[in-house]
Formats: sequence, C-alpha cells, structure tokens
Amino acid sequence: MQRSLLWFGVIALVYLLLVGVGVVGAGFKWISGGSEGAQAIFAFAGNPVAGVILGTLATALVQSSSTVTSVIVGLVAGGVPVSIAVPMIMGANMGTTITNTIVSLGNLREGAAFSRSFQAATVHDFFNLYSILIFLPIEVLFSPLERMGGAMSEWLVGGEGASMKGFNVVGAITKPVSETLVDVFRNLPEPLGPLLAIALGIALIMISVIYLGKLLRSAMTGRAKDIMEKAVGRSPETGVFSGTVVTVLVQSSSTTTSLIVPLAGAGVLSIRQVFPFTMGANIGTCITALLAATSISGPNEVFALQIALVHLFYNVIGVLFFLYIPYLKDIPVRSATWLGTRAGTNRSWAFGYIFAVFFILPGAVFGGEFLLDSQDTEIIQAVDDDETLQCIAEVEDCEMAIE
Repeated sequence: MQRSLLWFGVIALVYLLLVGVGVVGAGFKWISGGSEGAQAIFAFAGNPVAGVILGTLATALVQSSSTVTSVIVGLVAGGVPVSIAVPMIMGANMGTTITNTIVSLGNLREGAAFSRSFQAATVHDFFNLYSILIFLPIEVLFSPLERMGGAMSEWLVGGEGASMKGFNVVGAITKPVSETLVDVFRNLPEPLGPLLAIALGIALIMISVIYLGKLLRSAMTGRAKDIMEKAVGRSPETGVFSGTVVTVLVQSSSTTTSLIVPLAGAGVLSIRQVFPFTMGANIGTCITALLAATSISGPNEVFALQIALVHLFYNVIGVLFFLYIPYLKDIPVRSATWLGTRAGTNRSWAFGYIFAVFFILPGAVFGGEFLLDSQDTEIIQAVDDDETLQCIAEVEDCEMAIE
C-alpha cells in the first residue's frame, strides 16, 4: 500500500511538472507574440550566423519549436533562401533546450542535486552548441543538408500524409489544465498577464521538482531502478533509442528532457546516461515535425518537407558524430560537468549562463542587426507577403504540439 502511494505521488508530481512546463510555454508564447513575434525576429536574419542566433532567440521566447518551424517553412515558401533557413533551424534546436534548464532550477536549494540536474540539462545545450560549431561552417561552404533535404523532398512530395496527433496523450491530459491556468491572467494587461503566467509555471515546476526528487530517491530502488537503467543506461545506443521513442510518443522534446532532469538530480541516472537520451530526444522531435510536414498539400509542400528533412538529417548526423567519434562524445559531457559543478557552488553561474546564452547574446545580435539596418530585402519582403502569412497559418494547423 505504501509503495502504491509512493508511485501515485510520483505520477501526480510528474503531471504537475508537465502542466508547469505547459504554462511557461504558453506564457512565453503570449508575451513574444507567438508566430508573429518569431516572424518579426527572422526579418533581421540576413546572414547564416544571424540566422542561428535569431533562431535561438525566437525559440527561447516562443517556447515552441513547432511554431518556429512553421514560421521558417512559411518564410522559405515566401522566397527566403533555404541557405538562410537552415541556420535558423540549427538555432531553433538550441533555443528549445531552455525548458529543461529551467526545470533544473527546482533543485536550486540543494547543492549536489542542483549540480547533477544542471549538468543533465546543459549537456543537451552543449550538444546543440557544438553541433552548430561543426556543421554551420560546412553548411555555409558546401550546403550538404540543403542538398540532401531538397533531393529527398522531391522524392517524397505528393505522397500520402501522415500524422500522430491522435497519439499525443500527454498533450491531451495536460494542455486543458495549462490553458485554464493561463486564462486566469488573460484579462490582465501586457506584459503583466504573461509574466504572471510564466511565474506561475516556474513555481509549479520548482515545487514539483523539489518533491519529485525526494520521492524518486525512494521509488527508484530494486526492480524499478533496474528497469530504468535497462531502458536508458544500458548502452549509448539504448539511450538514443529510448529518447527517440519517448519523444515521438509524447511529441515534445522539452517534455522528454524535462522528465529526465529530476532523475539525474535524484542520482538515479548519471550525466553519461542522460546524454544519449537527450540526443535521441532531438531525433524524436524531428520525426514528429516530418510527419506534420507530410500532411501539407499544395505548392508549399516541397518546402515544408525540405526544411523538416534538413532538421532530421542535421540531428541524425550530429548524433552519429557525437556517439561514435571518441573525442567528440566526451566534449558535451565534460563541458556540462564543468559548468554544473560551478553552478552547484555558485548559483550566479546558472543564471548568468541562462540569460547570456538564450537572451543577452541573441538579443544583442537582434539589436545590432536592427541598428545597422542590415536586413536582407528578400526576407523583409517574405515577412510582409500575404501568401507567406497564409502558408505559416497552414503549417501551424498541420503541425503537432511539439514542445
């Protein structure tokens, strides 16, 4: 009986954590203007480096890779060069990792647990960061991702659409509660309303993580711990597979990675076991986006497929590099361990990292592009084009709630 109550408490806190993540995402989307806000940000992406950084900023603000992806697809359909859109996708990969980094703050009061949590959260960041550093120069010089995505999209265009929207059980049971909580603040003026919603979501996350860590230490013993280690930690390949499957099923990489952070904080999983799992989450979120793109019809379908395929190829190749090249596979783990150790002893490292990587640096680039008036004419025209806006709306209707 006591064991059953323990697991009931774990399930309830996991649900509260997911609701909190949903509230934070809805609050960020509200204050940033959603797809319109991301669209305005991308108007300044006049070169590949700006595309990466502004992709990070847009996703960090909107907290929805599906929204940002739909905007990018619409911009490409409206005339933005794919060579600029590919770096945007890379940046979106980076920006979406802020959610699990926020979740790690739930262990802020416990030095050792917070250090483990922050390491588990930021190893995903460093994987995406180093992937950008490796693949962006290659893409700028030789465009392999653009070429592969273009060739494959030509083969697949016109095929039967696919969707997993009906399988999104997690979204079905958490989204109504998240939306109800956000609706409480709808009548308040901006930015007070969305800021209060974000604060509420963070509070729910921190409360759930604090108590979830304690329950997990008691629940993850014996057979339960063995099952978890077999599912995630048996080998790197097992971890990647598990992360991919779970993310495809829940259709949210932020949900997948957010759930693994408390397990690391409780000492159930090590950072080396978490790392392959988070890489698998990157692949999983690409697959769901690809399935969404197959449901697009009309003259824009080839662009939707090309960008979705670029996203998939980029992550699969990145995983293979960091999984099997000996020197590379240790770099994200060592970087996250170094940062997490310092954040465990001095919390300013954690907050400084979050604001610098996800907001200050991208915001500075955004402001610099604006002040220098270096916008690319093609991109500005695409942002203002009615056909582009309609394409964005069409893709948003077809995309699942990824993130």
